[in-house]
Amino acid sequence: MKSLLYFPSIPRYLAARALGKRYPSGWAPLRLSDVAEPEPPSGWVKARVRLAGVCGSDLALLFGKNSPRLSPFFSFPAVLGHEILAEVEGQRVAVNPLLACAERGLEPCPACARGEEGLCENVAAGSLAPGMLGYNRDLPGGWSEWIVARPERLHEVASEVPDERVVLAEPLAVVLRGLRRAFLRGGTYRFPETLLVLGAGTLGLLAVRLLRELGFAGALYVAARHPLQSALARALGADRVYPNAAAAADRLGAKRYRPLLGRPVYRGGFDAVVEAAGSASSLDEAAWMTREGGRVLLLGATGEVRHDFSPHWFSELVWTGSYTYARSDFADAVEMLPALAGLERLAAPAFHLGDWPRALAAARSRRVVKAVFAPQK
Repeated sequence: MKSLLYFPSIPRYLAARALGKRYPSGWAPLRLSDVAEPEPPSGWVKARVRLAGVCGSDLALLFGKNSPRLSPFFSFPAVLGHEILAEVEGQRVAVNPLLACAERGLEPCPACARGEEGLCENVAAGSLAPGMLGYNRDLPGGWSEWIVARPERLHEVASEVPDERVVLAEPLAVVLRGLRRAFLRGGTYRFPETLLVLGAGTLGLLAVRLLRELGFAGALYVAARHPLQSALARALGADRVYPNAAAAADRLGAKRYRPLLGRPVYRGGFDAVVEAAGSASSLDEAAWMTREGGRVLLLGATGEVRHDFSPHWFSELVWTGSYTYARSDFADAVEMLPALAGLERLAAPAFHLGDWPRALAAARSRRVVKAVFAPQK
């Protein structure tokens, strides 16, 4: 079957780190390869991939922005792709890509026993190589024609939901998990009065839509750098959209101060900030533009960056990190899809696997919000 295989390359990693955005997309360490179709182990099923998304974490891996210190928890070479819409016997399914204790033939660790499989202690242990689908050398991810998975990882989708919305189920679960960790207390959401979503890529825009769906009625600001992102942010529920976080903070009325060196800093900023961009500059902005005692939710998966920690203690900020999801988060995200009309606008027309340089270039340029592959084309 046709697959996009990622092969680690230290020279290309270093070159991507050095060149940044100047590093050509076609130099990414990917190969369109013919690999054997996977045979499902006992108790697993084989699924035909319909669509698979290109995630920001995939781009970070391919272009040298992820932290090498996470390398023990993934295994390569591997077929990438963990945002997957597949089909089993004619039924569309959203695929939870986690490979936790159950898949690894192990007794449940404490996290898995309580359904928190995204925090599994054994992601680098057991009968499988480290990592989830899309980051695992033993099992192909969604950038291929076929995958295998355990039945409990496959969630049937209502027939009225378009494919382009279903392929967003995995990042939607990521955002739902993050918002629950940051704002859900005793079964009730306790939202602040003012909130800034910093970054309007897939995670940021999903956060805007989910915040409104979950009942956030306060002032929702968005920092969006690109016209398409700005238009979608407004359509999905943002009150005010600005080209950068500084403009949003100024409009809020936060007090701006000019330090001896460096960019301006603020007091009296947003009650909460959802950091969804995952860059050094956005992390810095999130820290300085949150009001004293406020909360920052980290969705953007910033890797290795140089960061000023002064506002962490100076403003006594509460930081919440969120990575994947619990079993219930993924199931709930899929159940919410029928009510989230319009999310399909985030997905661009699907690319063939052989068009991967164009797909990556589009994703990196932000000409599209979500690049997706249709492996069976």
